[in-house]
Amino acid sequence: MVCFRFKEGRQLQRSFCQLLLRSLVTSTTTFECKNSFSAMAKRVLITGASGLLGRAVLKEFERDGSWSVLGLAFSRAGDKLRKVDITDKQAVNNVMQEFKPTVVIHSAAERRPDVVEKQVEATQALNVSATHFVCQGAAQVGGSVIYISTDYVFDGKNPPYKETDIPNPLNTYGKSKLEGEKVALAEGKDNAVLRVPILYGHVEKLDESAVTVLFPKVKNTSETCVMSDYERRYPTHCDDVASVLRQLAEKKVEGTDISGVFHWSGDENMTKYDMAIAMAEAFNLPTSHIQADKNPSTGTTRPYDAHLATSRAEGLGICKQSKFREQIKPALEKFFP
Repeated sequence: MVCFRFKEGRQLQRSFCQLLLRSLVTSTTTFECKNSFSAMAKRVLITGASGLLGRAVLKEFERDGSWSVLGLAFSRAGDKLRKVDITDKQAVNNVMQEFKPTVVIHSAAERRPDVVEKQVEATQALNVSATHFVCQGAAQVGGSVIYISTDYVFDGKNPPYKETDIPNPLNTYGKSKLEGEKVALAEGKDNAVLRVPILYGHVEKLDESAVTVLFPKVKNTSETCVMSDYERRYPTHCDDVASVLRQLAEKKVEGTDISGVFHWSGDENMTKYDMAIAMAEAFNLPTSHIQADKNPSTGTTRPYDAHLATSRAEGLGICKQSKFREQIKPALEKFFP
C-alpha cells in the first residue's frame, strides 16, 4: 500500500494511512461475508424420507440437482435411504457429523391422531425427544432445521390462522407437534417450523394418507358409505409442500432469514365427503352410494376449520398450490379399478 506525504507532517500522514487500512480491511471482510452465503454448501438431510411427504421432499431436492441429499428412514430403509433410529441420540449425532447438512428437513413423526392417543409414550419419543436429538445434532455441525408441523396445533374456531396466532391444540397429536415446534425453535435461532394440513400425493398404499384411504369405499359402488361432511379440510399435495421446503432451503443458503413459523396449505375448502365425491367424479363413478354425515366425527377430537394463512411464505415469493380435482386422479390411478 502507498501512503501519501502531506505538508502537515508525519502525524497526519500516519492517521490517513491507518484510516485507509481500516477501510480496506472492513471492505474485504464485508466482501468475504457476502460471498460466504453464495459459497455455502447445499447439503440437505431428510428424516422420515420413506414416508409420503419424505419421499416427495427427497425427489424434489434430487431433481433440483444442486443439492447433496441424504434421506433417513428406519422401518422402510433401503435403496438410497440410510437406516437410522432418530430416537437414538448417538445414532443421530453420528450421521450429522458424517454428512454435515446445511439444512435438515425433519418430517419423521407419528401423524395419525387415533394412534397417538393409544401410543402416547412412543409418540413422545418420536415427535418430541427425537426432535431434540435432530436439532442438537444439526447445531453441532452448523446446520439449521425445518420442522414439519400441523394445522392441528389450532382449535379450529377462528380461521384462517396466521403464523403469529396462539396455538390451542385439541388432541394429543396436536399437543405433541406443538411441543416439537417449541423444541425446534428453542434449540436453534435459525430453525424454522412449517405447518401443513391434511396431505395426499403419490401413495404406495392407500392408507398412507387420510385422503386416499377413502378411495376403497368410493370404488365400491355396491355398498353405501358414509363420509364426514362436517370438519373443513384443505387437502394439500405433498409435491407442493416439497417445493415450498426446497424454496425455503434455497432462501436460507442465499442468506435470507427463514427462522420462525411458516404455513403452507391448499386453498380448497373441502370435507371428506367433498373429497370422496371428487374422487368418484375423477373416475366417472356414480356418487349415489356416498352419503354425507353432518355430525362431528367420532373418535379423537379434531378442529372444525384450521385453515392456515400462508402470507409469510408468499411474501418471500414462495408459491405452489395444486388443484385437488386435477391431482387426485394421478395419485389414485394405479389403485383403479
